[in-house]
Amino acid sequence: MRKMRKGITALVLVVVMGISMLAGCGSNEEDNTGSTEISNDQTPNQETQSGDTAEEQVTLNFMGWGNDSEVATFQAMIDAYEEKYPNVSVEYTVVPDGDFDTKMQNMIAAGEQPDAFYCGIDNVMKYAATGNLYDLSSYVENNDLFDVDNVWENAINIYRYNGSSLGDGPLYALPKDVSAFSVVYNKDLFDAAGITPPTEENPWDWNDYLEAAQKLTDGDVYGTAMYSMESAVWSNGANWLDDSLANVAFTDPKFVEAFQFVADLRCKYHVAPSSSEETSLSSYDRFMQGKLGMMGVGSWAQADLWNNCDFEWDLMDWPVSPGTGEKAVWFGSAGLAVSPESEHLQEACDLIAFLAFNEEAQRTSYTTGMSVPTLKDMAYGEYTEMDKAPANKKAFLNVLEDYGRLATQSRTFNQEWWSEFNSGVEAVYNGEMTAQEYCDSMVESVQALLNKSVEQQEALK
Repeated sequence: MRKMRKGITALVLVVVMGISMLAGCGSNEEDNTGSTEISNDQTPNQETQSGDTAEEQVTLNFMGWGNDSEVATFQAMIDAYEEKYPNVSVEYTVVPDGDFDTKMQNMIAAGEQPDAFYCGIDNVMKYAATGNLYDLSSYVENNDLFDVDNVWENAINIYRYNGSSLGDGPLYALPKDVSAFSVVYNKDLFDAAGITPPTEENPWDWNDYLEAAQKLTDGDVYGTAMYSMESAVWSNGANWLDDSLANVAFTDPKFVEAFQFVADLRCKYHVAPSSSEETSLSSYDRFMQGKLGMMGVGSWAQADLWNNCDFEWDLMDWPVSPGTGEKAVWFGSAGLAVSPESEHLQEACDLIAFLAFNEEAQRTSYTTGMSVPTLKDMAYGEYTEMDKAPANKKAFLNVLEDYGRLATQSRTFNQEWWSEFNSGVEAVYNGEMTAQEYCDSMVESVQALLNKSVEQQEALK
């Protein structure tokens, strides 16, 4: 068992957050980034690549989550890593997604943090601030295993944390994948309704999307699933919070307008399933049954679409706001991180770099439909040219390269305010309240929880 770390910052976290992360404080008290000081002899370097130390047998503990398909894909990638580094064996533990954070906190408290592990983007600030993520900056800058300039810039920079905000400062994780969220449509239904899909050069706006959804809606077939709130709000020039991330901003008329557009698709125009219909048959399942024309879909769903769609489908970019002419949507990622307490920092760093960026590993990932390649040249090359749907794979790449954003709630220290805002949105979607009424009613409670998030972050600086 590794030695348990104790310190002031972790104790502050216990008091402030009420969670048992007693192992969190190897950081320099003068460093407000929360990065952990590692002595020079512990820092990975290219002169001691794990493949060059075959005489030393090393076992790494690696913990992640995922469905059967993801686990099988990652096991294949780990097998490839072990073949490249025969002196290293990886013990791969899978924990259900919903239990992962609690399991990790308990392991940290017991001094048993895995050498390498998944780190959800919502937890990066928390774990970095308490000294439980190894600072990968030097490793990435000095490695010869991959070219960081060939990685989606957004996908790697979201794991930088300077003690105040994501996107800048030390690097605490590498992207295990990148998830783009685009609009998928049923080409057969489009052809039957005489609808020509938009192009990148001539995108739809909200009104065009609504018109298409109305043409597609017929009997038990609906034109669209519920529209992405992030896409509507951001493309309209609004956000849930102001630029400081310390004050709510959802009473802005531009936010309210976008919110009402999303709700009206269901409660006014009836081109999206009702809440009761959604409960009995999800929009995703409805789409797979050929009874839904359009919906938001993530790149992780490719394999299921390949295997279970009996109709032709393709992708389009999200529509632009008619008010701004801009488009936006969220993109996702989960990180691969290393424990600063690992006794095998070099090997652990090499493992996550291999899983994130090795060409063969990325080829395994995208050919199984799990993700878009993290390597840009592979994404624009062999992935785009792959003879499998969607034909318009560039719609995924446009999100990653151009108009995708990190979710607002992921940029705050905790997400309780986000849960509070969403706790009653069905009332708007069902037409029981207007978007304006709902937003006005939520200001006080959401701001109180946002204040709590800011206070927790400040306490750990």
